Amino acid sequence: MGYIMDLRKELGHRPIILTGAGAYLVNEKNEILLGKRADDKLWDHPGGSLELGESFEEACRREVFEETGLTCGKLEFLTDFSGKDTHHIYPNGDECYIAGIIYICFDYSGEMKPQEEEVIEQRFFALDDLPEDIEVRQLPVIEKVRQYLKDMGRL
Repeated sequence: MGYIMDLRKELGHRPIILTGAGAYLVNEKNEILLGKRADDKLWDHPGGSLELGESFEEACRREVFEETGLTCGKLEFLTDFSGKDTHHIYPNGDECYIAGIIYICFDYSGEMKPQEEEVIEQRFFALDDLPEDIEVRQLPVIEKVRQYLKDMGRL
């Protein structure tokens, strides 16, 4: 069931600090993989909360695989995030402040297969052609992806 679900049984919808990790997978065309979430129907990068004893990198790898069917090779640190701007209320009323790590990954393998309970669609998007219904907290992070690619000479 998972650590967060166990907490929610005790705390209900009260605000919690949710530690998480995720990644932007980048293909050879410098497009990023986004998934349309089943709960709020917004496009977001793959990622999720840590389980007890799990590292950020382990959680990232697990969440990417669970949500996309893809296995990450080398993960490169992109950014961290926390604070009041990460406040989120899920459609079911669960409230949290997210603190986490975002990686960028160019090295992944496997067959893309969305986790249907959480992701209803997934595809790669060009950085200058993002969907309108994107999770708005992702926009500053996507700018960091753009800058990272520029610094690497890929854009």
